[in-house]
Amino acid sequence: MVKKIREKKKIAVDELTDALAVAQSAVFTDYRGISTSELTTIRMKLREAGVGYRVLKNTLARRAADNTDHANIKSAFEGPVAMAYSSSDGVAPAKVLMDYLAGSKSTLKVTGGYLSNKLISVEEVAELAKLPSREVLISKVLAGMQSPIAGLAMVLNGPARGLAVVLQARMKQLEG
Repeated sequence: MVKKIREKKKIAVDELTDALAVAQSAVFTDYRGISTSELTTIRMKLREAGVGYRVLKNTLARRAADNTDHANIKSAFEGPVAMAYSSSDGVAPAKVLMDYLAGSKSTLKVTGGYLSNKLISVEEVAELAKLPSREVLISKVLAGMQSPIAGLAMVLNGPARGLAVVLQARMKQLEG
């Protein structure tokens, strides 16, 4: 019986270690007072955005943090803690949770977060949630890079276009 419990705990620590190792960001929440149906709704919204959500056992979470290079987040594992995390979009956990909290009367509380191997405060999580998604930021950067190139092409093409217009006008003048 004791061996089975230890094996289950080892598996839980290994799964959490894997989740922490690949997570770009995480948001920690206090889920006290949340009904099961509300927690299910939150999980569905997070899952739609590609975000995982796990209720953590603090001792196992601390062990998992020790197994990664994120040992500095152990202080976040106090009291009832759940973690929303994403390996693909660093903004998604904060954005989905803060949007949910803004649109509901939930008792869920954001207690902090993790970004780039650093603990962040609740205020920083709120600021992170205001950032546009990764795809929007990339498109803005690419548009900013494309604009000067398009302008250069127009400037370089201008004299040739002007010459073509002048030649076309001269041909019409000679014909008629």
